[in-house]
Amino acid sequence: MTELTVRRLQVDLETPFDRHWCGGDAFRTALFNALSMSFPVGEQLFIDSVKKGLAALPAERREAMAAEVQGFIGQEATHRRIHERFNAQLAAQGFVNHWERRILARRARLLEPVAEARAWAGVTAATEHWTAIFAQHLLAHPGLLAGAEPRLAALWQWHSAEELEHRSTAFDLYRALGGNELWRRRLFRIVSLNFVLDTARQTVNNLWRDGALLRPSTWASAWRTLFGREGLVRRGYGPWRAYLRPDFHPLQGDGSGGERWLAGHRELAPPVRAAG
Repeated sequence: MTELTVRRLQVDLETPFDRHWCGGDAFRTALFNALSMSFPVGEQLFIDSVKKGLAALPAERREAMAAEVQGFIGQEATHRRIHERFNAQLAAQGFVNHWERRILARRARLLEPVAEARAWAGVTAATEHWTAIFAQHLLAHPGLLAGAEPRLAALWQWHSAEELEHRSTAFDLYRALGGNELWRRRLFRIVSLNFVLDTARQTVNNLWRDGALLRPSTWASAWRTLFGREGLVRRGYGPWRAYLRPDFHPLQGDGSGGERWLAGHRELAPPVRAAG
């Protein structure tokens, strides 16, 4: 069982921030903003999924996983609240959250009619692997947040650290529910396609509303950020592909960057309570 701590992030999100808060870089700002737009309803989906999964377990297994699941819920609920506040600032700047509507529509069309808890847990496990890939990359490559407002850099580092901390919860729940390998990989491919397309569409829309879509500097930054020597696509392909291995488990990935950040920033993200 993974011990999960719920923390309270001490960051001011009431004071408006600069339109290009990530070091004046339009692309990196638009990408982070797009990801944030998915989080409030996405985190709620994860919470609902693990609640369904825990309730569907046999009593003995449910008792064994209850503390970890409650810690997961506490962390994700905190992420949801923080990003609601972040997204309110984006709305005030004139950005429109299209990704949120797509998540809600997909949930209503594809998941709500399915009572099977394994499907919910499988979708959540797959998406959590994507967030873990991004989190590990962000903490290992500080240049991704180069020049960012310190309070916003701290927000993304804290979120990334906690995503690494609870990266195995939904996966273990899927396994405990009897989820098979065929559907684990199938759901991951479906989630991957939707995640990539949704990220791209929202990022492009953010850049268009920002008036930066056609600037050469925007596309130069996009190339460096995604496909450069230390780019997210280049460095993330291996961890992405690892999920398709039959012997895969999320804890095989390196979570040490998150552990170091949390250990070094207890005053910024003090514990509220620990699971169990």
